[in-house]
Amino acid sequence: MTTFERYLSIWVALCIVAGIGLGAAAPRLFEVIASAEVARVNLPVALLVWLMIIPMLLKIDFGALGQVRHHLRGVGVTLFINWAVKPFSMALLGTVFIGWLFRPLLPADQIESYIAGLILLAAAPCTAMVFVWSNLCEGEPHYTLSQVALNDLIMVFAFAPIVGLLLGVASITVPWDTLLLSVVLYIVVPVVIAHLMRRQVLRSGGQEALDGLLRRLGPVSLLALLSTLVLLFGFQGEAILDQPLVIVLLAVPILIQVYFNAGLAYWLSRKLGVAWCVAAPAALIGASNFFELAVAAAISLFGLESGAAIATVVGVLVEVPVMLSVVAIVKRSRGWYERSAA
Repeated sequence: MTTFERYLSIWVALCIVAGIGLGAAAPRLFEVIASAEVARVNLPVALLVWLMIIPMLLKIDFGALGQVRHHLRGVGVTLFINWAVKPFSMALLGTVFIGWLFRPLLPADQIESYIAGLILLAAAPCTAMVFVWSNLCEGEPHYTLSQVALNDLIMVFAFAPIVGLLLGVASITVPWDTLLLSVVLYIVVPVVIAHLMRRQVLRSGGQEALDGLLRRLGPVSLLALLSTLVLLFGFQGEAILDQPLVIVLLAVPILIQVYFNAGLAYWLSRKLGVAWCVAAPAALIGASNFFELAVAAAISLFGLESGAAIATVVGVLVEVPVMLSVVAIVKRSRGWYERSAA
């Protein structure tokens, strides 16, 4: 790990502060950047996501994806956490903390909306960002790609019914254009680009040329991550500064949910004898959220100024620092995990 990577948490914190400050100081600039979108998918952010994950996808031999059959227990663990545990545990945590414990401290007319936003946040597993987390913890790349692709497929069919069930309504309007375009932009396009680049580089210069390209592109991924944070927090800087107590209170159930689901996935993986290189990304995929879709769905269903929209924005605020801490935990516990699994 380079010195830059070792202190990534510090750079992330600085970029969050910078994004919030720039968003408050130059709101018009960020309004212009935010308006560059299609179906509520921001194109500058999509471009930065490509720069984040394409260097990681270049490491994957797409012809060897069949190896994922050796990691079916890891796939099963993550599917169980993502679809049978996470949305329902968030609904419970939201009800306990926002609907009961913190109710006197929050605007009464927004309580249900806050809980709805938390449910939207947990109902869709993360896609693009998990490649970053998996790469940082040296996770098995074929498992990660296969798991993300499978989650994307399930999400198309399961997101609306699960959210509808937990929100207690007969049917909801899901922004399908946002969902499908997000999958295309964040997964399909970078996978195709990476596959074509890898094949061309190997054909022209072999493995040595590919290794050299990966070394040069490595810093690009992290710089794109940090730039994405500046943009995301620039977009939401005003909302964060206007409601600091609300932000802190909403972060509590999100933090508990992330650590609970990551820990459960990691523990189940160990119990089932899953290799650490799969258990680590399984914990990360099980814990992280597709906050881009959650924000879009909250705005579509409840409005830009709603409590639901604020709750999903808090998900953005919490996601990166917390997932970096999960990466650190699974890496430091590798020796314990492998001794226990032996």
